[in-house]
Amino acid sequence: MRLVIDRENHTPVYIQIFEQIRRMIIAGELSPGFRLPPERKLAQSLGVNRTTILNAYRELKAEGLVGSHVGNGTVVLSCLQDESDLLNFTSQEPAWDQIFSHHANDFDSYILKDLLTLASRKDVISFATGMASPETGPLNAFLGIEKELIESRNYKPLLHSPTEGFRSLREAISGLMHKRGVYCSYDEIMLLSGSQQGLDVAARMILDPGDIVVVEEPSFFPAIQAFKSIGARVMGIPIDEKGMRVDLLEQLLQRYRPKLIYTIPTFHNPTGTEMELERRIRLIELAYKYKVLIIEDDAYGDLCYEGHSLPLLKAMDNEGYVIYLSTFSKTVYSGLRLGWMTAHKKVIKKFAAAKQIMDLHSSSLSQWIIEQFIKSGGLEAHIPRLCKDYREKRDAMYDALTKNAPSDLLWNMPRGGYYIWCKLPSGVSAAKLITKAAERKVVFVPGTPFFTSGQGDDYIRLNFTFEELKDITDGIQRLCAAMKELIDEQNYCDVYPALEINPIV
Repeated sequence: MRLVIDRENHTPVYIQIFEQIRRMIIAGELSPGFRLPPERKLAQSLGVNRTTILNAYRELKAEGLVGSHVGNGTVVLSCLQDESDLLNFTSQEPAWDQIFSHHANDFDSYILKDLLTLASRKDVISFATGMASPETGPLNAFLGIEKELIESRNYKPLLHSPTEGFRSLREAISGLMHKRGVYCSYDEIMLLSGSQQGLDVAARMILDPGDIVVVEEPSFFPAIQAFKSIGARVMGIPIDEKGMRVDLLEQLLQRYRPKLIYTIPTFHNPTGTEMELERRIRLIELAYKYKVLIIEDDAYGDLCYEGHSLPLLKAMDNEGYVIYLSTFSKTVYSGLRLGWMTAHKKVIKKFAAAKQIMDLHSSSLSQWIIEQFIKSGGLEAHIPRLCKDYREKRDAMYDALTKNAPSDLLWNMPRGGYYIWCKLPSGVSAAKLITKAAERKVVFVPGTPFFTSGQGDDYIRLNFTFEELKDITDGIQRLCAAMKELIDEQNYCDVYPALEINPIV
């Protein structure tokens, strides 16, 4: 029996308790004969006085819903005495506060939902999205693949696939992994309905409530939500321009013995940083020493705009401690909802059982399209063109910030990925900037969701891949104008503080 007390509500606490128990009895959640907790025990669990519980139970007795018997405590009685009671019961709205789990509130990201709704408008310049630019997608190649499917009357892509995905595509992905320095077989690969499904599956299959997960601070907020949703404790470890502060990690591993480490070592989301080679090596060593699994999220590894990407953690792992996630969403089309996991065979077998419960398998049609695209050489030809386009967009955003930003704004120059990470000037909060920027029809993502415990209001994340070049320049001008307006307002308040009104005597 779960009760929720709203201490800001003006309704007396004993009435809140009475109404919730009454609702459960009428709804049939507490059946006749159910024994209510002893007054003292319930009072302790709710943090209230025993008299409060006694008063709530008296109200229930007055309505004939419960009765007391010596040696048997307070028990639920039959409540539906006549047709009018039944009518009252059927007209009641569900008790939503009791229905949702304790972790349901972790998903109430109203600010982000509103931002994404605003970003979908055609008159708004969006630096908030995490999607690939649709204009840079391989549309003609995909149309050709679909035309071939129709003309050949091949029905295989329209049927079920194995939960792990079609073997032929897994073999093709095995070839991609070989080029990334990871030598794996098809049965060490599982297709996912987007790499975020891999996070969800891993959270469900590895973590128990109370287990500790270490993430970079800041980190990809859906990962934080996935871990928290099953009751895990999420602990952040700082990052700098060289990636995760691995030098701080061992003390945390010794003290807390986490079950899992989650990292985005290559073109990190949201900061765009890369974990340097020495830290990657040390991270693997620590994983072995403390027997802790690593999830390596590599959504952006192909999007390197200068030089070459550093070796994957998975490529350095000879013992099977690294679970590798990647996706086609960031390089092709996000709507395909297709990613993959590379891990030890035992992990794939266990995780496939969990995935089968979730969605049976990933889209057969998406699998078939991607397989043909890989085998035809289309993906290999597409990536360099994509990197050229995104490099130009990154440079355009960087130049626009250089020309328009207030002097105290700080930002980085990522070598790859999707994002520029900005530290706002003193006195400018992301929460206030959202409103000012929205008035100018430009949106971004504030830093707060990327942190584990509410920090980050002095940071913003800007996506440079989605909008066209001219809109990037225009949008940055609008955003910087909004920042300067906030700074001017702050300076005005500093010079002219609110005047104290004194009586005239």
